[in-house]
Amino acid sequence: MNETIYTLAMTHITIICVTLFLHRSQAHKGLEFHFVLYHFMRCWLWLTTGMVTKQWVAIHRKHHSVTDRDGDPHSPHVYGIKEVLFKGALLYHAASKNKAMLDSFGTGTPNDWIERNVYTGCSRLGIGMLFVFNCWLFGWIGAVIWAIQMIWIPFWAAGVVNGIGHWWGYRNNTTKDHSTNIVPWGIVIGGEELHNNHHHQPANPKLSRKYWEFDIGWMWFKLFSFFKLARLRT
Repeated sequence: MNETIYTLAMTHITIICVTLFLHRSQAHKGLEFHFVLYHFMRCWLWLTTGMVTKQWVAIHRKHHSVTDRDGDPHSPHVYGIKEVLFKGALLYHAASKNKAMLDSFGTGTPNDWIERNVYTGCSRLGIGMLFVFNCWLFGWIGAVIWAIQMIWIPFWAAGVVNGIGHWWGYRNNTTKDHSTNIVPWGIVIGGEELHNNHHHQPANPKLSRKYWEFDIGWMWFKLFSFFKLARLRT
């Protein structure tokens, strides 16, 4: 029971850091965070994903620039739905090697000492430390939990959002791409399930549009803003 609660809590925090920090704040510049929360989310993503902010942001911005057309780093209409759903992380990895794209689309991301020397320079160290911590807490089961943590973002974000979110679902808005809302209640993937809403208004950090839609990432933002830890970028 403790292992299940730990796993669900850890993966949910990771999803929230991805949607609020990487996506809504860094890629689209819609949100700002208090110094403490800003550095917590950067550190958490280093520990639980090993993803580099500049790479993630550049790939996502490139996706928006040529959505579902040749050049899109992870469109199911370019690579096929099975490729994106099950191998989305590999497509991200391949795109991250494109230095020209990173330089063009990755501007404005953190470039301080800790980013250069730790989060980017030692991007795999964090997930290694997490593996040791999990095993210290739970023994061999900790290794299983770590494996779940390592596939959580690649499957749900890189696979489901980028794959299913451009393949199947409902559309509130007519866009030039194939983006869809997978379900109206964005809980498991932090609100990113409302993908058509996002593609219709990429700069809008609130992903729900209809009264019956729910964006849990926006709920967390409102909670953080109540405690003066986050605000809309003006």
